[in-house]
Amino acid sequence: MPVVKIFWGLCLVVALFLGGNEAVAGQLAERLASFPDWDKPVVQVAKGDLVYPDWMAGTWNVKSTLIDAVAPLAPDIVTPGFESNRQNLQQPVSFQVRFGKDKLFKSSAIVADRAFNGLSLAKAYLGNTVIAVKVDPKSPNRQITLLKGDRQLVSIVSGRATEKPKDDQFITTEVFQQFFRAAQSRPYFNEVESTTAYQYLPQFPSTIEADQVTAVFLSPQDPDYPDYFATASRPVALYRYRLEFSPVNVPKTQKKANG
Repeated sequence: MPVVKIFWGLCLVVALFLGGNEAVAGQLAERLASFPDWDKPVVQVAKGDLVYPDWMAGTWNVKSTLIDAVAPLAPDIVTPGFESNRQNLQQPVSFQVRFGKDKLFKSSAIVADRAFNGLSLAKAYLGNTVIAVKVDPKSPNRQITLLKGDRQLVSIVSGRATEKPKDDQFITTEVFQQFFRAAQSRPYFNEVESTTAYQYLPQFPSTIEADQVTAVFLSPQDPDYPDYFATASRPVALYRYRLEFSPVNVPKTQKKANG
């Protein structure tokens, strides 16, 4: 597969579980409701890690299904890999993720295990091409995905926002810059946004459902797209996913409470 297509495919893999600050009430929910009418979100500079609700703690089996793919600027601009990504429509992909106490800063806040989640997800989509996923020990907002053939994708979260419409709902947006490099190939750049609305379902056993949109924007650093500024704040590709979480191990407290 050409390097450029690998890059654009990786963008979607890394976007799913990277990742607050408070957004204007209802802003993120309104954006999801307006899909595919989409532009860049209003976010604040990312500081520290993304903190999740307590009900996300634990290890989960996730089924991710791409349910829609849109190229808003077609036919003028269609990114390499868009058509091949469309072939994944309605094709579920399964993997595991986990969330727990913040070990890096030794706090009780619930955060994503970024290295575990990133590797689990990358292997589910790319198989043995993936060697490892590393998180900067000094910053949870910088992650490197190592691939065979001396290739790597560096992803840096630059901004985020969150909302909690209700106690059992959580919406988050993260924007990150990506830099892909490979031996004997020029580097590739882009900007990606991932907005996800989680809904906690407390029945036994508790589950989580999520609606996620990944938006890909051009980068002014990419020489393939000299008309970057003509795109303004509009994405060149939009992908919408349905996520279904089920617990790997049912908590003892739930077992006891439910007999």
